[in-house]
Amino acid sequence: MGRPGYVTVPILSVLAAIGYVYYTAVFLAIPAWLGLTTAAGLTNAAAFTALAAACVATYAVAVLRDPGRVPASFVPDVEDAGSPLHEIKRKGGDLRYCQKCSHYKPPRAHHCRVCKRCVLRMDHHCIWINNCVGHGNYKIFLIFVLYAVIACLYSMVLIIGGAMHLPKDEQLGSDSPRTSIIVCGVLLCPLALALMVLLGWHVYLILHNKTTIEYHEGVRAMWLAEKAGNLYHHPYNLGVYENLISVLGPNMFCWLCPISRNIGSGVRFRTSYDIPLSKAPM
Repeated sequence: MGRPGYVTVPILSVLAAIGYVYYTAVFLAIPAWLGLTTAAGLTNAAAFTALAAACVATYAVAVLRDPGRVPASFVPDVEDAGSPLHEIKRKGGDLRYCQKCSHYKPPRAHHCRVCKRCVLRMDHHCIWINNCVGHGNYKIFLIFVLYAVIACLYSMVLIIGGAMHLPKDEQLGSDSPRTSIIVCGVLLCPLALALMVLLGWHVYLILHNKTTIEYHEGVRAMWLAEKAGNLYHHPYNLGVYENLISVLGPNMFCWLCPISRNIGSGVRFRTSYDIPLSKAPM
């Protein structure tokens, strides 16, 4: 396993997959179906090229951008009336302190054993980007997955169209367009399904303002609360619209923009305790 920021086999695999799908769609499927010299062929080639470039660019940013470091000077202020929520250890009731990093953990921060440091609003460590997905790069990671899903569906349409318009008397071989198109189509089916499931999962998390870690912790907390006869409420769930704003930003027109920055410092987050009771999310 490579260190964060280093090029690894999974990263090379992702880039190779993007390159292979791009070559098959633009230089094999489109010429067989529409022709690269026609207006329709050139338009589709240009559109798919732009989409592939967006995938590569957002992927590179997700790989290279720091997911969020805990400031060395961070110390939780337990007397701060503006911070009604302080995460504590499950046992002992003490404020969370990372023995490996030798500093307190802000709310929603967790220590990554691979990156060997605490990450702000950590969602998970992703081997495909050799980096953590956290406060600093969560949105760009989500945008990359969205672009990748669109690219997979678009390329499948092009490949199906190209396969249907190939000469029927063409012999299958390792260097034949038909073979490359069929292989690419077979690879795209599970890839598109996996990416759509991943995108759907993170859309669910965003709508509830949770991370993957918080979801699993919430399942246990809900079970313990029900066992004690209480109701569990995720403290960072502010309602659908506020949840979207807290992750994607206040400008709706920039929600899918890959160049906008993350929101806030990642050290403190709004909670349902900050909202008046009359406006609290259901």
